[in-house]
Amino acid sequence: MSSSEITGRAAPAPVDTARAGTIRLDHVTHQYGRGSETVTAVGPVDLTVPAGEFLVLVGASGCGKSTLLRLIAGFEQPTRGSVRVSGTAPLPGKAAGVVFQQPRLFPWRTVQGNIDLALRYAGVGRGQWPQRRADLLARVGLEGTEKRRIWEISGGQQQRVAIARALAADHPLFLLDEPFAALDALTRERLQEDVRQVTAQTGRTTVFVTHSADEAVFLGSRIVVLTKGPGTVALDLPITLPRGDVDADGLRSSEDFAELRARVAHAVKAAAA
Repeated sequence: MSSSEITGRAAPAPVDTARAGTIRLDHVTHQYGRGSETVTAVGPVDLTVPAGEFLVLVGASGCGKSTLLRLIAGFEQPTRGSVRVSGTAPLPGKAAGVVFQQPRLFPWRTVQGNIDLALRYAGVGRGQWPQRRADLLARVGLEGTEKRRIWEISGGQQQRVAIARALAADHPLFLLDEPFAALDALTRERLQEDVRQVTAQTGRTTVFVTHSADEAVFLGSRIVVLTKGPGTVALDLPITLPRGDVDADGLRSSEDFAELRARVAHAVKAAAA
C-alpha cells in the first residue's frame, strides 16, 4: 500500500520549496529535557505545505501540534531534521505573523497603539501608518475602534486586534495556535468566518492549530491529524469544500461538511488511542 493510500491524500504535485510561503519539514523530531528526562514531543514528521495553503493541525492534547507551530515560526529549533520556510531556516519574528490562544495585547495602549507598534516593528514608514492601520482594522471588522482601550473591547474584539497585528507585516506565513479556544461558541464561529475570509483575501500560507474537528473542516484546505505524543502524521486529508464567497451556515449544515467532520473526528480518536 502506498503512503498516499495510508494517509488518505493523493500523491501531491511537485512543490517549489523555495517559493515564498512554502513550508518544508524533513524528518523533523523535537525533544525536551536531557538524559533520562528526555521527552520526544513530536516526530519524525515529513511535511510539505505549498504556498497559499490553509493547513490545520488537529490532535489530542500533548500530540505536538503547538510544538510544530513553534518550529515553523522559528521560536524553537528541531532536535533532528530541518524546517525550511521559503527555502531557508525560519527566524523568530521574521517568518510569520503569529496569533496565540490569548491576544497578548498591550493593555496600556489603545487599539490604534497596538496596531501602530506592530507596523513600526514591521518597518512600515510612519507616513503609511494611518492607511495601513485603517486597512487592517477594516479587514477584521473593527472600523471605528482605534481610540478604545483594550479593556473597553470584548474578548472577541481583542482577538481580532491580535489578528490585525499579526497581519501588519508582509510575512508569507500566518500561524494561529488555538486562538479561539477561550471564546464562547457564537464568537468563535464568527471569528472562524473572519479568518477564513481574511486568509482568502491575503493568500498567505496559514497553519492553524485546534482540537476541534468542526473547526478544522470549516477552516482548512488541508487537515493533518497527529498521533498522540510523540506526534506523527496519522491522516493527511485534502478538504474540497468551497472556499470562495460561501454561506457559512449553509456550509456547516451540508452533508459534505458532516461527512468530513465525522471522518476527522474518528481519525483524531483513533490517533489518540
